[in-house]
Amino acid sequence: MPKDPKSTKNAKDASTPDGFSEQERAAMKERAAELKAAGRRGRGAAKAAAEEKDLLAKIAKMPEPDRQLAERVHALVTETAPELAPKLWYGQPAYARDGKVVCFFRSGLMDKTRYSVFGFNETANLDDPSGLWPTSYALSELTEAAETTLRELIRQAVS
Repeated sequence: MPKDPKSTKNAKDASTPDGFSEQERAAMKERAAELKAAGRRGRGAAKAAAEEKDLLAKIAKMPEPDRQLAERVHALVTETAPELAPKLWYGQPAYARDGKVVCFFRSGLMDKTRYSVFGFNETANLDDPSGLWPTSYALSELTEAAETTLRELIRQAVS
């Protein structure tokens, strides 16, 4: 006997394989709030200062050791590419040029995943002629070697 479609669970229920997780839903809500706030802020230096303040407040709320990692990533990005504007993107730190996100940090602890991620969007100038290049990196600690690699990638991304 066929099931009554009204009695089945919604296909987007988090308990189904194709549903959104609690963290994904929270990120989407944060993104909607970010867009709403950005629309109210207008443009210019005041907007940029407010966006950086929001980003730093978000980092301050991160659990350790991701807080320390995010603080170091923030310093590294702002020193290496001061032309990128700090902002929140899906509730996580990101850095944009002309309003488009170039790179971002995702807290593994906040996302309830095994490791944090530093990644790049399609606006980053990382294309490799071979047709294959990484767009995100697992980040569990920021060693000197990892910091050097990230600085080089950030420089290339904004070149």
